[in-house]
Amino acid sequence: MAENVKVAVRVRPFNDREKQRKATLIIDMKGNSTYIKNPEDLKAEPRSFAFDYSYWSHDEFKESSSGYLEPTGSRYADQRTVFDDLGRGVLDNAWKGYNCSLFAYGQTGSGKSYSMVGYGNNKGIVPIFCEELFKGVEDKKATAGENEEYQVTLSMLEIYNEQVRDLLNPKSIAQKGGLKVRQHPSKGFYVESLVSCPVSSYNDIENRISEGTRNRTVAATNMNATSSRAHTIVAITFVQKTPNETGQSMTRTSVVNLVDLAGSERAESTGATGDRLKEGSAINQSLSTLGNVIKALADLSMGNKKTVVPYRDSVLTKLLQNALGGNSKTIMIAALSPADINFDETLSTLRFADRAKAIKTTATVNESPTDKLIRELREENARLMELLKSGGITLEQLQASGGAIGQNPNQESSEEVEEMKKAMEEELRKNQEEIENMKKTWQERLSEQETANKGNVDAERKKQEEKKVIPHFWNLHEDPALTAMIVHFAREGTSKIGNKNASPPAEITISGLSIQKQHGVVTNKGGVVKIKSVDGKILVNGAKITKETELHHNDRVLFGPNHLYVFHHPQDEAKNVKEGKVTETPTYDTAQQEIAKKAGFMDKTGKSEDDLILQEDVIQMLPMVNEADAMSAELDKKVKFELALVSPQARGLKEGKTEVMVKIRNLESGNEWLWDRNKFINRKFLMQEMYQNYVEGADDWDVPREKDPFWEDADVEVLIGTVHVHLMSLSHKLDIEETLTVTNYQGKENGHIEIEVMPCTTKGGPLGEDDFLDDPKELVGKELNFKFKINFGRGLPSNMRQSCCKFKFYLDNQYSSTAFVDGMNPEYKFEKLFKFSKCTSELVDYLMDSVAVIEVWGKQKDSSQKGGATLGADTKQLMAREKSNLGDNKPAPVKKAAAKPADNNKDNGVIIPVPPPPAADKKQTDQQINTYKKQADDANQRAKAAEQRAASSESTVSDLRSLLNQKKRGGNDTITIAELEAMLGGGGRTSSNAAQKEHMGDQASKACSIQ
Repeated sequence: MAENVKVAVRVRPFNDREKQRKATLIIDMKGNSTYIKNPEDLKAEPRSFAFDYSYWSHDEFKESSSGYLEPTGSRYADQRTVFDDLGRGVLDNAWKGYNCSLFAYGQTGSGKSYSMVGYGNNKGIVPIFCEELFKGVEDKKATAGENEEYQVTLSMLEIYNEQVRDLLNPKSIAQKGGLKVRQHPSKGFYVESLVSCPVSSYNDIENRISEGTRNRTVAATNMNATSSRAHTIVAITFVQKTPNETGQSMTRTSVVNLVDLAGSERAESTGATGDRLKEGSAINQSLSTLGNVIKALADLSMGNKKTVVPYRDSVLTKLLQNALGGNSKTIMIAALSPADINFDETLSTLRFADRAKAIKTTATVNESPTDKLIRELREENARLMELLKSGGITLEQLQASGGAIGQNPNQESSEEVEEMKKAMEEELRKNQEEIENMKKTWQERLSEQETANKGNVDAERKKQEEKKVIPHFWNLHEDPALTAMIVHFAREGTSKIGNKNASPPAEITISGLSIQKQHGVVTNKGGVVKIKSVDGKILVNGAKITKETELHHNDRVLFGPNHLYVFHHPQDEAKNVKEGKVTETPTYDTAQQEIAKKAGFMDKTGKSEDDLILQEDVIQMLPMVNEADAMSAELDKKVKFELALVSPQARGLKEGKTEVMVKIRNLESGNEWLWDRNKFINRKFLMQEMYQNYVEGADDWDVPREKDPFWEDADVEVLIGTVHVHLMSLSHKLDIEETLTVTNYQGKENGHIEIEVMPCTTKGGPLGEDDFLDDPKELVGKELNFKFKINFGRGLPSNMRQSCCKFKFYLDNQYSSTAFVDGMNPEYKFEKLFKFSKCTSELVDYLMDSVAVIEVWGKQKDSSQKGGATLGADTKQLMAREKSNLGDNKPAPVKKAAAKPADNNKDNGVIIPVPPPPAADKKQTDQQINTYKKQADDANQRAKAAEQRAASSESTVSDLRSLLNQKKRGGNDTITIAELEAMLGGGGRTSSNAAQKEHMGDQASKACSIQ
């Protein structure tokens, strides 16, 4: 009988980040209903969702002396409550012989791992399930008859970028393309050659899962993979062999899938709008397909029989077909963040869970006579052997035997036939293995496994003992589950640090991005441990080391761009404890904050919430940019990446938040592009795919230029800069004629453009002498017509092949734009007539208080043209040459500009390049930090100067209005040049222009003609 998937949601407490941001609680629960408020309208009616269980774990709890989080109120759902509701059902169904599946879904950091695994005495569903299962097995064994047997086996796999890796078989992890997914005619999809380990206790399971997690960490590091985008499936197979009433041996089998899905924020597009490669990465494929499968299954349950469920569209959904729509009892637990800052992700999770509860599955007990199972396997093997011997394999025969999948019915090439044969041979091998296992006693299988694992168990036991007395490094990872999985000992004497190609082999082998053959050296003399760099980059506590440096307990050490470790010194630790010193254990986040702080990026003192958000983004992006830079160097892509902080004004906005962007620079042509955060993240995953193929030795790791994530087309438009046009003169119906400075996000002048804004009649003719308005409010209810002209540009950057100007006026949704024009000094010759038949007070306020922002965009010269100075040099040489030119660890000298009036009235963006690692010398470090601070201070000063110029321009117009009123009252309709000069600062024509610039800035009116 079909039954619905059980769905539970659970909300966690605020984490440190949310507390620091003073987050607002937007989740509430009453009974089985969950409510979410929109943070932009907290007084509005919240959205409601109903589930099988809604677990409130946000507050009303305390930590007991044992470390267990126990309830202090009736609302709090502790770990035991969650297990009793969800895990107990899985356990009972496993004993009955049903297949079971338990999914954990939610954004990264939402608490999935806590519900599934837990920590310390707060054990999650998985460990409690395993403990209870083995308790039950032991109880059964105590009263078991001669022919009764209970078997538990474990497998563990990871799906990353549509490739399957067996985490219990390290050799398969390095296999190019991962393991194959095959299809059995009755059992469905399975993974070829997946290891299944016999286990006899929860301790065995814990050891195997730790082993798998360790292998996962090493693989992620070697391949430079992002663990939060990987799905992990732990499958526990529980087999009961018992005699039935007639004495016949019966086999009852249950497969329990425990699935930890990738962070749900990855399910949606990264938002790389307009990027040619936005759909190129397979990184999101499994999770997005899972969403499509859930939707299709929900539609089917609502009676839409024509719906096709796209199981085959991803590896994850193939392997979970039974769990989602077949023979399984399935439970999903969705983890929620309680904070307003995660509203979009939390709402998305609730919607996903709401769809999932409509899915129906039909579970059946997997029980058959043992002899029948063996007979069926032998018959299937005979059929497969016959097909292989005949050699004439057809597609129909293949499909009947459950061979390779996804073939084109109209094509049967020799490669496809060969693939069919391989599939059959694998099925034959697998069936034979099952027959042999059925013939063996369970004790024989356990004994074989224990013999195979003995070496690993002994080595692990020895390592744990050595960690108590020998100084060592343990890894830090953004995924807490992968932290402390890799250990390197600093044994007495000298230990070389290098990659796997070092000859002779290094004592400390670290494989991965930018690790050199002779990266560094660690010495341990009488418990005093020192480290020095040889050919590679090493940071200690966030600062680059340039000489031998002594290490102390809990020091943070970074090898290359992303291999982060903590140094553990048992003797130092014991000494600190004896002296009463408290040393806090470093985390990945605190270590990255330290690196950013030493580079001059962090200063939380007195910062606003927006500043804290910006710093969080910087801390997240900085290691990613460093990784992209390192991948470019290793793959010889001849591009460099830098972090840029770009203000809203530099993006053409009046207000908003400063954004973290990434500047990519072609080291050969000098061309530059700015990528927004989402586009960069999308491209980085494609870079990681390319790097992974390169590491695996694939011949086709490099791709055509149009598919290369490191390459950007010269035709991609880049923002040269912006200019702001004050419109107050227009509100008085005065002409505006200006030559404006084009300023980029760094505050650098990138040329000039000349514009005119001329009030006119409906048909574009000149206005009469009496059309001038004393008070802009007189415009309300009257018509306003004017021509907006962009005449030409002068002195634009020499690498620009073409340029155009774009702007939006008032409530425009679409840009008004010039055509693209060639050259550094383009003649735009643009004119547009704006007509407002009846001015509103809002329009008048806009004219008086706002500015029109003109964006100047360009297309660069072909980036494939190589400069003579760079010809033949590889990326590492070009980067080293650039670094040498700038001066290693020395901030670029700041040239004093000639005294001149401020030339723009906007807050400029500030670029903060990824700096050379900070010097160990404190004086140099301080100089570097001061340089970065000075860049930010300069931007603030420019903003203040802009405000002063705006105020001055308003004052000047007010003075001019007063002079006009005075003349009118005196019956005089003439203003002399001398009177204007006196009002604007006196002197001749030159001083008049200078005074005007001083008061109104280059972006205010250059001349006002009064008829």
